Amino acid sequence: MQALITLAAFLLTLGVLVSFHEFGHFFAARCCGVRVLRFAIGFGKPLFTYHAKNNTEWVLASIPLGGYVKLLDGRDRQQVITAADESEAFDKKPLWQRSLIVAAGPLANFFLAIVFFALIYISGAPQLPAVLQNPAENSVAAKLGVIAGDRVIGWQNLGSEEGGAPLLGDFDPVPSWNALRWNLMDALTGESGFALELATATGGSSIKSFYAKDLPKISPNQDPMLALGILPVLTPLGQWQDLKLGPIDALIFASKRVWVITKVSARLMAGLFTGNTSLKQLGGPLSIADMAGKSAQVGWQPFLAFLALMSISIGLLNLLPFPMLDGGQLLYDAWELVAGKRISTSMQERLQKVGFILLISMSLLALFNDLQRYISP
Repeated sequence: MQALITLAAFLLTLGVLVSFHEFGHFFAARCCGVRVLRFAIGFGKPLFTYHAKNNTEWVLASIPLGGYVKLLDGRDRQQVITAADESEAFDKKPLWQRSLIVAAGPLANFFLAIVFFALIYISGAPQLPAVLQNPAENSVAAKLGVIAGDRVIGWQNLGSEEGGAPLLGDFDPVPSWNALRWNLMDALTGESGFALELATATGGSSIKSFYAKDLPKISPNQDPMLALGILPVLTPLGQWQDLKLGPIDALIFASKRVWVITKVSARLMAGLFTGNTSLKQLGGPLSIADMAGKSAQVGWQPFLAFLALMSISIGLLNLLPFPMLDGGQLLYDAWELVAGKRISTSMQERLQKVGFILLISMSLLALFNDLQRYISP
């Protein structure tokens, strides 16, 4: 039964996120007057095909590991475009429209993540209080005098300045440990100092300033949160507080959450190329299926939060400047904007082959990591 739930959650995850990503491309293309020849979910042999009146072919294929939108495009050597159809061809549109169509897929993923988080906050989500446990010896928090039972009620960015002093009365409220955790990761990955407003267990209050120069560095060999010394007390579920917001406040709060998660994820992703993040953290389909199944078994809110995080990851991944990804096409567009001419079709085809090799290499590495996690003893 558990295996069936995991498989169903995995297929639902890929189906929803890939469909919405490709729909972003589709919607932008139609708004710009570009004809869509095919909207496909999955690869390989078609399981279901539908021909719409506008000549778009809708396809559900047998391998559910992606999807694509095929546009009318004169640069595709397999297409023969008549003079009457040129006005609907992708390559005949102005640069800004072509870039918008390419960027619309990742943007759709970020929008979907905002909607998912907003739905959670509108329905009311139980939140672990931001009450801290006793910090580890020699951690930054221990040196500043943080003790068990201190509750974080306010947050303030201090930037990268060594002596940035907190401003009294200008703290952002901290509703939960989850909100605090993402703020902490934003500060650590961005090497930005911060100040915490604490309510002590005895009823007093204090302000602790964590300067940028004192923060632990992100590295593959240590847990930065442990070195920082800010971790939550395990609190019984009955003492958690619901975070329930109105629709507008939920959308605003969700947008801020997605922005912070996007910044943190982008920095960690960049760390894969600089060595600050371990390549062992790359996860493949087995990791996604495992997390999808576990979150679905906990409840619809954790599963929706998982979908939101995965949607952000897919949006970021597609913005990488690799050929065959949306980011690669946007890089071509940037070249066209600066140089005043397009990259030749032959050059683009050669770059596509390089991009294919890079993507296959990353996929194999992610799969290898999965096998080590879930199969190796």
